[in-house]
Amino acid sequence: QVQLVESGGGLVQAGGSLRLSCAASGLTFTDYTMGWFRLAPGKEREWTATITRGSIRKDYADSVRGRFTISRDNTKNTVYLQMNNLNPEDTAVYYCAAMFHASARYDYWGQGTQVTVSS
Repeated sequence: QVQLVESGGGLVQAGGSLRLSCAASGLTFTDYTMGWFRLAPGKEREWTATITRGSIRKDYADSVRGRFTISRDNTKNTVYLQMNNLNPEDTAVYYCAAMFHASARYDYWGQGTQVTVSS
């Protein structure tokens, strides 16, 4: 049974930082590209960042580029999202997702972790 479990969310003031973690189990982690998405109230789900299996490539949405950093530790089956200089527009539930390398869509999703940025 595949599980993706996010942690690290919380309440932070504008300008602050948080680091999200997503621990994966039940899959061969190195077979999967990992991504972070977010869902804010009243908005559609937004792709945030992606990291390939060997961390060779990292991509970011324009809204977070330069402030967020995605990374992974394949020895711990964990992907991270370091979020700096947060602003209230970053308030959302953040989800991690796993995409098998030969797939065209994300196959597994976590349950999400809430990030709230106060002004």
